[in-house]
Amino acid sequence: MKPHAKYRFSGHETFPFRYTWLPKAVNVIKSNPKIFSDEDDAMVSLGVGKNMVRAIRFWAEASGIIKFQGKDGFVVTEFGEILFGEDGLDPYLEDIQTLWLIHWKLSTQVLEPLFAWDYLLNQWQEPDLTRTAVLRNLQQKANTFEKKLSFVTLEQHFDTFLHTYFPTRGRKGQIQEDNLDCPLVELELIQKIGEREIDNASGKRELIYAFRREPKSEISDKLFVYCLYDFFTQRYPSELTLSFREISVGHGSPGQIFKLPESDLRERLESLNFQTNRLFSYQESQSIQQVYKHSNMQEKILIKSIYTHEVVRV
Repeated sequence: MKPHAKYRFSGHETFPFRYTWLPKAVNVIKSNPKIFSDEDDAMVSLGVGKNMVRAIRFWAEASGIIKFQGKDGFVVTEFGEILFGEDGLDPYLEDIQTLWLIHWKLSTQVLEPLFAWDYLLNQWQEPDLTRTAVLRNLQQKANTFEKKLSFVTLEQHFDTFLHTYFPTRGRKGQIQEDNLDCPLVELELIQKIGEREIDNASGKRELIYAFRREPKSEISDKLFVYCLYDFFTQRYPSELTLSFREISVGHGSPGQIFKLPESDLRERLESLNFQTNRLFSYQESQSIQQVYKHSNMQEKILIKSIYTHEVVRV
C-alpha cells in the first residue's frame, strides 16, 4: 500500500449497503448537492434514520458514485451517472455485472481504502477465515498505525465486511430495513465451509468461511477488461506493460479482488486481442508472461461495453 493511503474503518455505521441506497444517493445529490450537510433534511429525503443517512453517504462515496467537493457539497461522478442516472444502465442493480463492478470499486480505493477489504482481499494468506483469526490479525496490523483503534471498532468493521458478502439470519418473518441483506451477497464471494470450537473450556463454536476461488463465468470478458484497465490506470499510470504475476496476485489486482484461479485468469488474458480490438494484448513464452496496454480509453466507453456487449473500438 502506498504510504499516503489513509485507511477507512468507520462511517458505515455497521450497515452493509442495501439495494436502493446507491440509486437514492445519486437522485438526492442531483437534486441537492449539499443534502448530506443537513442530516435532518437528508432523513426526510431518503426516508431513513440518521445512522442510515450516514451509511448511505459512506457507501455512495466508497463505491465511487459520488464525490465530495468541499463547500459545494457532493457531485455525482461519471461512474454514478452511467449506472444510476436518468438513463442509467442498471438503476435497480438487476445485472450481476453491476454487483461485481461495485465490489471492484469498494475493494480498490487507492487513497482511502476500506481497511478490511484491503487487508483480507490482498494480504490474507490463510485458506479460510474465522472471526477469531481475522480479528487477531486485523488488530496486529492496526497496532502498526499511528492512530490507535479500539477492538470494538475493528469488530464492527469486520462484521460489516462479512455481512456485505454473507447473508445475515434474522428472526423468521423479519423484513425490517436493517435486516435486509446486501446485494453483494449474490456474488457468493464468501462461503461457509464449516465450524469449529473456539476453546474447550467454554464449548463455544464459530463458523469457518472461505473465499470462493473457482472460475467465475459470471464475470464477463468486458467487465474483466474494464477492471484490468482500471488497475493499470489507478496503480500503474505510467506503465504500458504488467506481468502475469502482478495481474494475478498484485495488490488491488483483478486476480486478487475477484479471487480468480490462475487458469481462469490466463484464459481471460489470452483472449484480450480478440476482446479488446488491440486495447490490450498478452504475450506468453518460456521467459515472459506480460500484458501490454496499447492505448488509452474513456472509462464510460469501457463501462457501457459491459452492458451492450459490443467490441471495444480503439
